[in-house]
Amino acid sequence: MGRFYTKSLIMIFLVSGIPGLITGALVYEIAGGRMENELLQMHYKQIEQRSKIIDDQLGNLELLLSHWAFDNKFGSELQEMDFVRSFEKTIDLTKTLIAMQGSNAMVKQAELYVSRENSVLFNPEYGVLGEDSASRVYEPLLRGPAETFWTQWAFDAQRPNDKDLALVHRIPGGSLQPYGVLAFRFNSDKFADLLKTMTPYNDGETLLMQTTGDLYVSANGSAYDSPFAVALREKVESDGRTNGSFFLDWKGATYTVSFGSLSRIADEWIYVSAAPISNITSPVVTISKVIISVSLAVLIVAAALAWLASHRIYSPVRRLVTLFGETGNGQGREDEFALIERRWLSLHEESLELNTKLAKQLPQIKESFLHQLLQGYLYAYSEEDLLRRMEQLKWELTDRSLIVFYIQLIGIGAQEARFREGDEGLVTFAAVNMIGELADRRFEQSSTVNFHDLTAGLLAVVPNGEDYKASLQSFGEELTQSINQILNLRIAVAVSRPIARVSDVPLAYERAKQAAGYRNFANVNQIIDMDEVDSNGDAPEELRYPFTLERELIQALRTGREREAEELLESFLAALSCEGAKEYEVQQGMLHLLGNVQHAIMVSGIHPGRLFKGENLYEELSQIREPRRMLAWFRRKVLLPFQTELASRSDAQVKRMIEQAMIYLQENYMADISLDNCAEHAGCNPFFLSKAFKQVTGKNFIDYLTELRTDKAKELLRDTELRINEVAERVGYQHSYFNRIFKKMEGMTPSRYRELSRHG
Repeated sequence: MGRFYTKSLIMIFLVSGIPGLITGALVYEIAGGRMENELLQMHYKQIEQRSKIIDDQLGNLELLLSHWAFDNKFGSELQEMDFVRSFEKTIDLTKTLIAMQGSNAMVKQAELYVSRENSVLFNPEYGVLGEDSASRVYEPLLRGPAETFWTQWAFDAQRPNDKDLALVHRIPGGSLQPYGVLAFRFNSDKFADLLKTMTPYNDGETLLMQTTGDLYVSANGSAYDSPFAVALREKVESDGRTNGSFFLDWKGATYTVSFGSLSRIADEWIYVSAAPISNITSPVVTISKVIISVSLAVLIVAAALAWLASHRIYSPVRRLVTLFGETGNGQGREDEFALIERRWLSLHEESLELNTKLAKQLPQIKESFLHQLLQGYLYAYSEEDLLRRMEQLKWELTDRSLIVFYIQLIGIGAQEARFREGDEGLVTFAAVNMIGELADRRFEQSSTVNFHDLTAGLLAVVPNGEDYKASLQSFGEELTQSINQILNLRIAVAVSRPIARVSDVPLAYERAKQAAGYRNFANVNQIIDMDEVDSNGDAPEELRYPFTLERELIQALRTGREREAEELLESFLAALSCEGAKEYEVQQGMLHLLGNVQHAIMVSGIHPGRLFKGENLYEELSQIREPRRMLAWFRRKVLLPFQTELASRSDAQVKRMIEQAMIYLQENYMADISLDNCAEHAGCNPFFLSKAFKQVTGKNFIDYLTELRTDKAKELLRDTELRINEVAERVGYQHSYFNRIFKKMEGMTPSRYRELSRHG
């Protein structure tokens, strides 16, 4: 046997090593010849695909610039505008240019040039351009070859040799008499990085140039007249095609060159990508050499390990003979297996004897196994392992399902009970015996578990496809009657759904255990079906939403009272979480608050998408379960960005003034109050108060007062029994006008609102 395994191992190692040698040799041969042409075509297709991507990016830039050139912001009125007096328009132009500049990573600077007596240049900020710079740098752009064109231009009159690649569009768009230009000046490094995407290897060169030679860009920064660039241009020109590929020998190296054209506005560009052929073939050659080397090493190692492997393979037989207590006797292999056979028969007889003993101990073993299964201690076992264990314990589970019962005894300490505290173990033992006897009558297979704490578990087997509901009902009624009469106790039974997998039993038991909590607290018998529990669900509870805290929180945010806003947020969350509120109720309340805060942010003139950088705050908040984390997240993600933005837009003095005005309104909303007397209280003129009020709160003075009075009226309608005319007087309105304004704000009359709030 040893010699046979030795020969087998040698053959296995040879078979696994020789194909590797042959494969490496073939790969090495193919890589040196025929593969070059195929790789050339692959290189050309790859460069062509990447050139289309670059073409799309340049086309998008042209489309973007044309879109802005036709925008009304760059209309004819700019030629006569006083940019100093119209500073709001000037700031808006600067912001627009900054947005244009940030629209693409390659755009280094977006500029606006307006030609007039005192020429103006936005780059992107406003500035007056001297006559010399205007005439030498920007005026020639007005006389360019087309309305939109690409160019390499020196934008600094002091450094005429430093030219930037630029995209220029005259303004206004489509005008026959343009007065200025919009220009994108590109970052040469970023543009070079874009070209490098057409060079898939570290070595090589990529060029982009106009057919006229007026524009030239290199990915590696080589000059227009460098020897390699000249050689590439001459070869492309002599080829005579608009696109294609060829080999170029240069300084002892062979390059694969792919070229093509890009159609730009009123012009044609040519791209050229060159890479050393060795960069393409060297990985294949290297891999083939590695394959050959590895195959040779495997053969050498195989020869060294063959002898050792034969002994290792035969070692189990040797160990088995030694295990049976026998030593080598010089006989053949047959004698060894005959010895194994005899010893196996002896062990089989011993096994039968042990199985007989096991049958006597089987009930205790089954209970122990079932206890571990229900408690989840066997979670590491696979389904196959659990099935095998169940079969060993004489369970028959083919075409059958499992049902888990959780049984709880109730009323041990009651006056009419026969047992008192401390008798739990005795009572449970008696109940488990009764449960086992009744289950054996009703089910073909069953086993009980005694938890010794007035609870027990039962695992029953029911055939698939049969109506087991009647058996469950009869068993529950008989068990209830027996426990009531014999033990004078009440019982609660939770029954799971049928379970097809043994590994799902612990989960079903836990759900049944939790379902026992659905029982009525009264000392009555109950049988709880999990199907009914899952279909009914929890009864919805009334949502207690702190509207007043929400309004005060939003008001504190609007007026910049940061510390008070954080305290109100904490109080708001505490109000949501009190009195046994469920998790989903707290989450819904916080999501509702988030929506109202975002509405307040929008009303304040701040774009939430820009403020929160496009983050999905609703999704983030819905993933948080713990109140402390929810509070910290709301402070960091919502309050802090808004407070920071608001602080940058309104100075402290204006916010304090508006805060005083809002406090004055809250304290005197029921009186006859106007913008004039509120301005007098705040110490400013009405016009300034109205403008500042709108800027800080996002609402007009009268709208804010109306909303405040309406909210107060809604509170009185919900929480008091005051008549409608009394509510109107309390909030500063006459009865008839109050009805009209309330219906306009809420879409219903005060009486209807009170009726709906009482029934809601």
